Amino acid sequence: MKAILTFVLLSLFTITATAQIGISAKEWQEDLRFLQNTVHEQYAFLFKKTTAKEFDAAVEKLYNEIPSMEEHEVIIGLARIVALFEYGHTRLGYGSWFGQKPYRFTRMPYNLYQFSDGIYIQGCHKDYEKALGAKVLKIEGHDINKAISAIKPVFPVENEQFFKAWGLEVLGAPEALHAQGLTDKFSNTVTLTLEKDGKTFDQTFSEVDVTRFPGSYGLITENGDWLDARDNSTNPHYLKNLDRIYYYEYLAEEKTVYVRHSQIQDDPSEDIPTFYDRLFKFVEDNEVEKLVLDVRLNGGGNNYKNKPIVTGIIETEKINQVGKLFVIIGRRTFSACQNLVNELDNYTKAIFVGEPTAENINFYGDNRRVALPNSKIPAFLSFAWWQDKPQWENDDWLAPHFAVDMTFEEFATNQDPVLEAILNFGEDNFILDPMAYLTNLYQTGQQEKLQSEAVRMVSSPAYQFFDFESEFNQLGYQLLNAGDIETAMAVFGFVVQLFPDSANAYDSFAEGHWRAGQVEKAKELYNKAISMDPDGPIGDNARMMLERIDKGE
Repeated sequence: MKAILTFVLLSLFTITATAQIGISAKEWQEDLRFLQNTVHEQYAFLFKKTTAKEFDAAVEKLYNEIPSMEEHEVIIGLARIVALFEYGHTRLGYGSWFGQKPYRFTRMPYNLYQFSDGIYIQGCHKDYEKALGAKVLKIEGHDINKAISAIKPVFPVENEQFFKAWGLEVLGAPEALHAQGLTDKFSNTVTLTLEKDGKTFDQTFSEVDVTRFPGSYGLITENGDWLDARDNSTNPHYLKNLDRIYYYEYLAEEKTVYVRHSQIQDDPSEDIPTFYDRLFKFVEDNEVEKLVLDVRLNGGGNNYKNKPIVTGIIETEKINQVGKLFVIIGRRTFSACQNLVNELDNYTKAIFVGEPTAENINFYGDNRRVALPNSKIPAFLSFAWWQDKPQWENDDWLAPHFAVDMTFEEFATNQDPVLEAILNFGEDNFILDPMAYLTNLYQTGQQEKLQSEAVRMVSSPAYQFFDFESEFNQLGYQLLNAGDIETAMAVFGFVVQLFPDSANAYDSFAEGHWRAGQVEKAKELYNKAISMDPDGPIGDNARMMLERIDKGE
């Protein structure tokens, strides 16, 4: 087995003029067929999120369109084909954001970042200082959300977090904007509609002749001609000492040790085992009540280097306790670091805080470089399946127990609401196991409190990644299948109250009524579900159930 290598995005901020490959339409079609055949013959196992039929249909569509396409449109078309697999390690090597020869796309001199209150220009060239820190409303006249929807098919969107971390950069590539229909023709300028200081204005950007934006981990920092919307005179803990892969600091007032670890690689000055031996010795020898491991910037590396971290935490009983061990995760937690947080979730008492990770819990990682024969553009196709959890525990991401995100203002003023939430954490202001808590309220007869607490928690941003609807629905079916129809009906009815816009809630409530012998009410609820999801799977299921009712099954 091979360790997962760091996701190759070190060239995220490369900017060069558009290069021309100059091959014929027939040669592009040959490249496409080569890619199609290679996938079917050697990588058919990648057909998990898309089917072979869908893949082949997309290939045929592109094949027929190639003769009428410009070169950059063909390349974007190839990127869409590879992106169908929706694994971050499986991608087409093209464009400035992947820095792959022989073709790099034009890039604009701005860096976009999505905060909880919108997408902002986090950094830019000094020639566009007016735009620094502005909220992006439109790209080339299109609403920002429409622009994102248009761009997503180009990028290997493993999950929404992965796109937030790396996909927004595609919004700075004029070739992609044109190929995806956001501009009528290719131009080496991009116009954004921005909002700043209560004013709305348009700003047109042109490419600049530099090889790399200054900065790291997806953020521009102030350097010469480049500006950062954040006050760079000081740094929050997660942006300190970025010249080192990891460091720790003792926060004496809070009796907390804070660790930022941003790659699963050895730092040149101190390898991982030595660093963590020193860290855990400090924890044991000093007055430490909390340990915070911050991997929100960690895009991976060699997952064989995770062992000293995990075993060291397990052995340090002083902090391997609920409420004492916290792990900060986020949109750049990916690859070998996904393995790390999976293992910490499996074997330690960690509480996860922040945003979800950028990787599926179980995923295809390591990739092989497959060069297309005529264009020489490389496709990177994953071959290694990494499974740290049983398949029924797989999910789009590892979600935080305690969700905390950041506004633009908090970023700009060097606040860290995630770390602040941990330092203020207490069992009186957060429930680690919402279902156990709510179930206890039900079992102890606290119906009024159950109602109010469920409503509060469902609407709270802190629990935004806890799937209350699914958990309650699953509980309802467990009760239904155990023969406790009355209690199951109460649960299903509760789900409808909490999620009145969910077709699935009505579908389940309908089944409860059917099983209880209340056929007419069941029909009414199934029809309600159909009206809410007429063309979707819930509507299809409701129609099937109505047919069964009519047949007297």
